[in-house]
Amino acid sequence: MSAEVDDVALLRACEDPSSGACARFVAAHLDRVWRYAFALTHDASWAEDVVQETFLAAIRGAAGFSGSSVRAWLFIIARNAWHRSHRRRVGEPASFEGLDHLGVAAGWGDPEAHVAAVERAEALSAALGRLDPLDREILALRDQDGLTGPEAAEVLQLPLSAVKARLHRARLRLMCELRSEVGHAAGA
Repeated sequence: MSAEVDDVALLRACEDPSSGACARFVAAHLDRVWRYAFALTHDASWAEDVVQETFLAAIRGAAGFSGSSVRAWLFIIARNAWHRSHRRRVGEPASFEGLDHLGVAAGWGDPEAHVAAVERAEALSAALGRLDPLDREILALRDQDGLTGPEAAEVLQLPLSAVKARLHRARLRLMCELRSEVGHAAGA
């Protein structure tokens, strides 16, 4: 039995609230949906709101699922939840403070290697933060969450060729931003 068939069966089981399937369904997809929501919002609190709306809508709509990929369907719901919340939040600044600095302060692992890793992560986060949300979205779908081209096309409601072109441009823009970030850090 494939994972997708298991996902559909688990989703169908969510129609009975006493089955415990809802908790298993959320647990199975929480990390992916959260990463996608964070890529869209670039704000942990906002991402949590999007995730909550996503799973509530998915469980309420379990009986109406007719797609081929539960994962893509969840990302479509998350994208729609983000669009709704984005319209409500227009003008609010996004903020996120990571916990990496606490790990360094606590002395985890090789401090120099950890500091270098933190600096790379901060450079990547800063570069991603400067990208357009549409670029962050396609990078999250394909590179973070590993959706296939056709799945990403389904989520974005675009032809596969457009998804491929958009992904290529987003990766190039990210590399430009990373080079810019490294240039600023080196004092260039």
